[in-house]
Amino acid sequence: MPSAANAPAAPHIAPFALRDQAGHAHAVPADAPALVVFFKDDCPTCDFAFPFLQRLSDAVPGTRVIGVSQSDAPATRAFADRHALRFAIVRDSDLEVSLACDIESVPALFLVDRHGAVLDSSVGFVRRDWERIARNAAAASGTAALRLFGDGEAIPDWRAGCASRTTDAAFQQELAVRRGRARLQSRRVEIGELEDPAEFFFERGLTDGLPVVPPTEARVLRMLSGTRRAPDEVVAVVPPNCAPTTVEKIAINAVMAGCKPEYLPVVLAAVEAACSDAFNMHGVLATTYFAAPLLIVNGPIRQRIGMNAGLNVLGQGNRANATIGRALNLVVRNVGGGRPGEVDRATLGQPGKYTYCIAENEEANPWEPLHVERGFGREDSTVTLFAAEAPRALVDQLSRTARGVVTTFGKCMETVAHHKWYRYAEVVLVLCPEHVQTITRDGWTKADIRRCIQEVSAKPLRDLLADIDGSAEGLPQRVVGDAPSEETLAQLVPKFASEESIQIVVAGGTAGKFSAVIGGWVGGSMGSQMVTKKIEE
Repeated sequence: MPSAANAPAAPHIAPFALRDQAGHAHAVPADAPALVVFFKDDCPTCDFAFPFLQRLSDAVPGTRVIGVSQSDAPATRAFADRHALRFAIVRDSDLEVSLACDIESVPALFLVDRHGAVLDSSVGFVRRDWERIARNAAAASGTAALRLFGDGEAIPDWRAGCASRTTDAAFQQELAVRRGRARLQSRRVEIGELEDPAEFFFERGLTDGLPVVPPTEARVLRMLSGTRRAPDEVVAVVPPNCAPTTVEKIAINAVMAGCKPEYLPVVLAAVEAACSDAFNMHGVLATTYFAAPLLIVNGPIRQRIGMNAGLNVLGQGNRANATIGRALNLVVRNVGGGRPGEVDRATLGQPGKYTYCIAENEEANPWEPLHVERGFGREDSTVTLFAAEAPRALVDQLSRTARGVVTTFGKCMETVAHHKWYRYAEVVLVLCPEHVQTITRDGWTKADIRRCIQEVSAKPLRDLLADIDGSAEGLPQRVVGDAPSEETLAQLVPKFASEESIQIVVAGGTAGKFSAVIGGWVGGSMGSQMVTKKIEE
């Protein structure tokens, strides 16, 4: 059982002068004894114990009781109101007093004389300690002996305290910055006290058009705690300016995007994938087409960081999905220089250029998930990048067979990009769970789906020629020659370059027969190819 023997070991309490919420200063040492009690609002033991401190304060007016809060102002005010506290409550806003007094648990009590010498102390709630401190407080102020607890009260002998906020990992990182122990290499930028941080980033072109989180040193250090990789490790060379980017620089942009530290490994892998030759981020930026990086996350990390693979998967509302995709685009913009109107030449663009990140619903997928098809283990966590258009609707609410549903898919997919653009490189088919159920009832595999799409979307060569239907788009006449045979013109051409060009992902809510197709940009060595990277946790 804890007792005074394991209370804070301090011959003198660290001197302090803090103000209460009315602006009155309360200092130790002063001209009278004081009982100084460190607490935080969300500690159950503090909640239990503080009514007894008010009782002591009322009974021993000669000893000042000073509550030193480690919580923010609204929480401190609510705590004081909850317990109708009438003694002084001050805030240790930067926790410097708590640090100086070596507070590791709360509530922590120090009974001090008018010189600041510690007469008694205790941590947590130990009944005999509190009874002794009450007697000593009365004696120090010349007040009659006090019984803190009544005969009929059910008071436990002991209740454990709570960890001090000084022990929080986030605070330790902030403290490292405060005391010069941080070793960040990035240039520091001071923002004036009267300057709005949000406007500062807008004015310098460091946002995607939405406000960003200011990347303070403490926040960046906290973000770096999400990976074992060294801050100065060069992760990639970022197009279009071919700027080397380190783990630290990526962490800065992840902070700005609103990421949590546990998202950082996904962002790092996404940056590596985006900056690979195969993905060709420079081309994705420079094209006037609609392309934007689509991130598809697979493996255990999806659930560990709370990604959305279900309802509204391509929409808003999930922090991990939204901020991971945004972080990648901020890295490309702020480190690589990929800004709209400069190298980014998209004619119209699309909303996915803000963020375009989903997780696959592997639990609703009866087949191999995307990353397993691409050569990784099911237990691996991966991120796949695809240079993607916006999603297009595939609606079939009436078909009750696999062939019926997939025929709908194939006929709709004829128009990806253009109804005459055939031998298309890559496409992502996002299947909703209801369509998956219909398809699997007939025992179909992914190979069956791909084969059927190629069959039903195939067109005779004659239908793909330019000007055949009034549209100048299509194959030039020279492809078939001046006098093509009927056999040549009747030759069927599949929509996609190969069955493997159709990548299948399961995602979305459990209700609604609405799937989607996401077209890509130019494929092959001259364009962008889908890239999958393993996430290092």
